[in-house]
Amino acid sequence: MPGEAPSPGYAPPPADTPPPPPPGTGYPPPAGGGYPPPPGGGYPPPGYPPQGPPGGYYGGPAPAGYANNEEKTWALVAHFGGAAGAFVGGGTLGWVGPLVALLAKGNQSPTVRAHAIAALNFQLLWSIITVVCWILVCALIGFILAPAAMIIAIVFGIIGGVKANDGQLYNYPMSVSIIK
Repeated sequence: MPGEAPSPGYAPPPADTPPPPPPGTGYPPPAGGGYPPPPGGGYPPPGYPPQGPPGGYYGGPAPAGYANNEEKTWALVAHFGGAAGAFVGGGTLGWVGPLVALLAKGNQSPTVRAHAIAALNFQLLWSIITVVCWILVCALIGFILAPAAMIIAIVFGIIGGVKANDGQLYNYPMSVSIIK
């Protein structure tokens, strides 16, 4: 404190030392030599740390195409859930993940509804094809067709999830509009 005797082992700073910056303003610029100041001058640089809305996507805004992160999560559930269901269910349960997303958030968000319906239509079709292929296992041709149908459902479900992560609606190939 000013006017008090310094405690033992403590030397007061030299008189030409600038006072510390107020809390929350960052570090003062380096004295002498150092790096040149960033464009726009001052420390911290403008925009550092990045400021985003609370609860945003890793400190920033949600990706384009989504109103918030909850919509993105449910869109990913629709696509990746379809791929996971196709994998776990031997190609026959790929429709469960998209149906859960549609029932949970389809009435609240048109974006989630669009993703869920696209994934649901694709996974329903390929689940039906896979069931037919498993029936054909008795005729021996199903051993080739059933794993192929299962792989198609998994691969395109993953591609749909990656596109959804980028904020894009994925139009599945080899799909029909069963659910509208």
